[in-house]
Amino acid sequence: MLNLKHLAFAFFLFTASQTAYSQLGFSHEIGVIAGPLEFRSDFGSRNEFETNFGNSGFGIGIVHYINFAYRADCNCYTTDTYFNDHFKLRNEISYNKTNLEHLGFWVQPDKVSTQAEQLRAHKGVANNFDIGTQIEFFPLSIRDFQGFAYRFAPFVSLGIHFTSFNPKVSTTFANPNPDAVGDILDQTNFYSFWFDNFTPGVDTFPIREQSGTTWSTVTSIGVRYKLSKLSDLMLDLRWQYYFNDWVDGLNHTWRGYNKNNDWLVWLNFGYIYYLD
Repeated sequence: MLNLKHLAFAFFLFTASQTAYSQLGFSHEIGVIAGPLEFRSDFGSRNEFETNFGNSGFGIGIVHYINFAYRADCNCYTTDTYFNDHFKLRNEISYNKTNLEHLGFWVQPDKVSTQAEQLRAHKGVANNFDIGTQIEFFPLSIRDFQGFAYRFAPFVSLGIHFTSFNPKVSTTFANPNPDAVGDILDQTNFYSFWFDNFTPGVDTFPIREQSGTTWSTVTSIGVRYKLSKLSDLMLDLRWQYYFNDWVDGLNHTWRGYNKNNDWLVWLNFGYIYYLD
């Protein structure tokens, strides 16, 4: 419930800011995005090919743009300034999901230890709802692009997103179906080395199936293709870094393998329609 309140408050701020911009007469664009992503988490070992490409998911979203180059109230161009002709404000609501498992060196077929079996049995799911804003910079003139002076318009962006995450945890090791007094999140079900020198009640348990909220920074590089007077196609490669290490439901510190918070790379394809 707390997460819903936070998300609702963020959505209120989001819609209020859009109302303010609408009053200024700027034009609007709306679109949809979707595409595959790689979720870089605490599952597997860092920089391993199997982990980086095996823990892949999918994301979808709705995007809204404030176009400073054109005024909706008079169907005319705005004052010809560098900012108006090279920047757009992008607002987004999106969702992404990734099924996670331990891949790579520690679970190769020749690994026959109990610890290897614990890793193979441990699965997770990262579920994330995002709402946020990015500022996009177009090196080429937005006016010229809208006037078909060229078909392609590259851009880069930077922004901040508010994320509501709801990870899932499962295991098929030893006790996957706990009884009334049991708990699937028993340390004997998971990789034992994560619990070296672990003191219950003092140290943080490294596996957590608990929803929460966090902020993240988002940056991307992409290109638009002018499809028609009122529509564009978009290709966008995003890097998103969360200010939290519990987005995937796992946060171990064994041997310093977990040095970074969770993050993702998302290649999305979009269709943008000009409303005004």
